[in-house]
Amino acid sequence: MEREPLVRIDRVSKIYRDGRREVVALHEVSLTIQPGEWVAIVGPSGCGKSTLLNLVAGLDRPTAGRVRVAGVDLGALDEEALARWRRCTVGIVFQFFQLLPTLTALENVQLPMVLEGRAGASRRARELLEMVGLGHVAHRLPSELSGGERQRVAIARALANDPLLLLADEPTGNLDSETGAVVLELFERAWRTGTTIVLVTHDMDIATRAQRIVQLRDGKVVGECVVVPTQ
Repeated sequence: MEREPLVRIDRVSKIYRDGRREVVALHEVSLTIQPGEWVAIVGPSGCGKSTLLNLVAGLDRPTAGRVRVAGVDLGALDEEALARWRRCTVGIVFQFFQLLPTLTALENVQLPMVLEGRAGASRRARELLEMVGLGHVAHRLPSELSGGERQRVAIARALANDPLLLLADEPTGNLDSETGAVVLELFERAWRTGTTIVLVTHDMDIATRAQRIVQLRDGKVVGECVVVPTQ
């Protein structure tokens, strides 16, 4: 019996309005992602990659079509329910880190667990910082960390509530190649423990770390391929 997809995107369109002008970011995109998959979404700037990721995360709503994640129709949730669903189901890693500047690294990682009312948030946050190699910076503010350290804190925060789905938008875009490689190793570790990953990138070297590559152009899926692992 075929497994139910973790993500089902059905004929989704997204139109933004700029005054009287309509900008079509996505046009009737359909896509499924299975539990445990690592999918890379690639394409040139402005092709709709980040828009698609935001719809899967429930950070934006489609103009038409339907997005289902983990059996939930996101369009059926109000904003409060959507925020609760997001905290329990997805972890998000942004290109520009999005850490709260007045909170320490430890407090940033704790925050999703505190909002969810989970016990042992401090202990779990310390464990996650140790996992990403940053136990020694737990009490530093984001301004006291390097770009690579901030991104690793962001990954630890994204994993705090043990999400089914990890979403990443150009997570190595502001990092040097050596630090970017460290970040990708963390994604691979999360994937090998069962986390489903959807990663947006314009870099094909990064995309080939995934199992499957989906190519967007002008708001449409124009191709996809399975990545054959190198021996």
